[in-house]
Amino acid sequence: MTHLEAAGWLKHHDGYLILTHLRPDGDTLGCAAGLCAALRQAGKTAYVLKNPEVTHTYRDDVTPYFAPEDYTPETVVSVDVATLGLFPENARPYQDRVALAFDHHPSYEGFGAESCVDASRAACGELIYDVCRALGEITPEIAKPLYVAVSTDTGCFVYGNTTPATHRTAAELMELGGFYKEVNKRCFRTKSLKRLKLESLLVEGMEVYEDGLIAVAAVSLDMMRQVGADENDAEDLAAFAGQVEGVKISATIRELRPGECKISLRTDASVLNATKTCALLGGGGHAAASGATVQGTVQEAKQAILQAIWNVRSLPVS
Repeated sequence: MTHLEAAGWLKHHDGYLILTHLRPDGDTLGCAAGLCAALRQAGKTAYVLKNPEVTHTYRDDVTPYFAPEDYTPETVVSVDVATLGLFPENARPYQDRVALAFDHHPSYEGFGAESCVDASRAACGELIYDVCRALGEITPEIAKPLYVAVSTDTGCFVYGNTTPATHRTAAELMELGGFYKEVNKRCFRTKSLKRLKLESLLVEGMEVYEDGLIAVAAVSLDMMRQVGADENDAEDLAAFAGQVEGVKISATIRELRPGECKISLRTDASVLNATKTCALLGGGGHAAASGATVQGTVQEAKQAILQAIWNVRSLPVS
């Protein structure tokens, strides 16, 4: 579906429940809140399924829209979810009922009965913004979470996925109120002391390969305990290693629990296709930003992503 067709579809249904993905970021949560607000404005009953992993960075944006425990939806919609494996445990009962899926990942696996997917969008929030415009007036209540979605998925408009269209969308949202000042401070200019200590440990243990072209950083459970950090402190570490001068391929490994690690790969897409690389490990995403969850220790995850990089680039990994 195009965004106009999707908006028309939404107008003809009701009783919405909106699903977000595991380890939710600003894009999935901002899309869910913005779309929920737009549907309510259009006279629809709409809620967001509570995501148990929401951090305090985005809590105030989405919790007002969480569904009550006894809510029975008629229509299930997902936002920014590429694969069934990314649904939280409490979303599993609904995963086979997704009537319409919105996404911007080229790795979207087509689980929705209907799909509105545009891989040219830097953030799913760009797509949802166009859908909401087609549903009716964009109010500040709708605009704020959509700005969260667009700004966070582009790293405050500095990631390589940012396009002129992204800036135009952001500008139109910003014209609806001064909320962007608070969002920018909260999402991009505020870090806890524990987070800074965690970043220090990341740098200390970072390893580089191919004369500094590749950087691998890991966050173990022990490191988290060492600085007393929790999920709020460890949010959005994926792009950290890529800030090192000369690095064009960065992998951040996060030990989720003993024997399970999440790998986040960020690349210069002209040097390495991150989607193809993470697909070798059962993951997916974008050409410059992808991820995968693997079974094993931090060291085993490190070897797995280095081997995947080697397989895609046909370069020796030392």
